[in-house]
Amino acid sequence: MKAWIQRVTEASVTIGGETVASIGRGYLVLLGVTHSDTEKDADELAARIVALRIFEDAAGKTNLSIQDAGGSVIVVSQFTLYADTRHGRRPGFSAAARPEVAEPLYERVVARLRETLGADRVGTGRFGAEMSVRLVNDGPFSLELKAGAE
Repeated sequence: MKAWIQRVTEASVTIGGETVASIGRGYLVLLGVTHSDTEKDADELAARIVALRIFEDAAGKTNLSIQDAGGSVIVVSQFTLYADTRHGRRPGFSAAARPEVAEPLYERVVARLRETLGADRVGTGRFGAEMSVRLVNDGPFSLELKAGAE
């Protein structure tokens, strides 16, 4: 399981002209699931997202977590995080889990984040939907977190 985390000053997700999630300061999390991922991996990744300290404290050091900073999160399913671009010109996606495996694990990560941060601080896209994702990177500060046996 992979999460590409972007620290943002604002982010939103729009589907079919309707804004389904919008936040100010926080994280936009693109979440990818592979075949071997488990509920344990989803729980671990959610805990790591919450504990990640990439917000600046009063001294300008990256010592604050999303909880400490009072930020919000948008989680968007992103199977392309498992793209294989080693050969040819067209990426392969065989390492990405099928929707029947990926969606419950995506939902589990979202549920764990909502349990910890509160439902009002965690928005989502819609699994499998065509979405427009807008963000203003803060920093920019972007990084990848992994869970499981990759």
